[in-house]
Amino acid sequence: MTASPHPFHTLTPTFIMDAVESQGYRCDCRTLALNSYENRVYQVGIEDGEPIIAKFYRPGRWSDSQIIEEHTFCFELAEHELPVVAPYTNTGGESLFHYDGFRFALYPRQGGHAPEFDNLDNLLILGRLLGRIHRIGAIRSFQHRPALDSQSFGHASVAFLSNKFIPEEYRDSYTALTEQLLTSIDRTMVEVPFRAIRVHGDCHSGNILWRGGAPHFVDFDDSRMAPAVQDLWMMLSGERPRQTAQMAALIEGYNEFCDFNPAELRLIGALRALRMLHYSAWLARRWQDPIFPRTFPWFNTIRYWGEHILELREQLAALEEPPLELP
Repeated sequence: MTASPHPFHTLTPTFIMDAVESQGYRCDCRTLALNSYENRVYQVGIEDGEPIIAKFYRPGRWSDSQIIEEHTFCFELAEHELPVVAPYTNTGGESLFHYDGFRFALYPRQGGHAPEFDNLDNLLILGRLLGRIHRIGAIRSFQHRPALDSQSFGHASVAFLSNKFIPEEYRDSYTALTEQLLTSIDRTMVEVPFRAIRVHGDCHSGNILWRGGAPHFVDFDDSRMAPAVQDLWMMLSGERPRQTAQMAALIEGYNEFCDFNPAELRLIGALRALRMLHYSAWLARRWQDPIFPRTFPWFNTIRYWGEHILELREQLAALEEPPLELP
C-alpha cells in the first residue's frame, strides 16, 4: 500500500475524465463506477460516440510488461475472430496508458448477462470457444506473467493468513488442516501430467457476457500459465452426476478445436482448494482498501474463520474422492 489513504483515493470523476481525454477522447461528464474491487473500472460517456470503459490498474500489482502481455493475448484472440473484449489502442499502437501515477486501459462497452451454466447447450458453445482460445493460448508461453501453482496460490496464502489474520482459537486447527491440504495439493500437482498454457484464469460467470445467443469473454486480468481445466471447472455446479454431465458438454465442444487431456480432471479438486485459500488471502491483503470492509463486512470475523475451516475440511475430504470421469 502507498502512504495515501488507499491506492485509488485520487480517482475522482474529474481525474477519470482527464485521464480518458489524455488519449484524445472528449467526455460528456458522465461517469459510472462498475463492480470491480481489484482494479477500478468506470463507464465514461463520450460526446461523439458510444460510452467507453476505463480500467485503472491497482498500483503495484502487475508490471507494465505483464499488463501488455495480457493485452497482447487478447489481441491474438481477437485477430482470430474470437469473442473477447480487447482494449483499444492509440495511433501509436499502445494499449496501456499512463496518467499522473496510474496505468489504465480503455475498452469498448459490451452488453450482456451472465450465462446459464445449467444449460448444457450453452456449455457446449462455451466449450467450443474455450477450445479455440486454448488452441491459440498453447502456441506460445507468457514470459512475464506468473503461473498458477501451489506455492503462490497455496503456501504463500496460508503463510500470510497465519501471520496476521487467523484468530488464536482457530490457529492450531488451521495450521494442521492446511498442512494436510497443501500436502495433498502438492502431490496431485506433481502426479498429474499436464501442460501449462495461457488461459483466461478466472473464467466464472461474471467474466462471461451472454448476448444474442453467444458469449463474450471479458477481463483477462488474471490470465496466466495454467492447465486447461482451470478455465473449465468453475462452470460446474451441483452434485456429481450433474457436474459429470456439465463437464461432458464442455469437453465435447472443446475437443472440436483442441484436444483435452482427461488426466487434468484429477486437478479440479486441487485447483478448487487453491482458489479457496487464495481468495481468503486476497481479501486479507486488500483489507486496507476501504472498499473491501464495506463490500465484504463478513470477512475476518470469528464466524467467517470457523466456516472457512469447515469448508477446507470438506475440500480435503473431496480431494480423496475419485475424480470426475467422462462418459
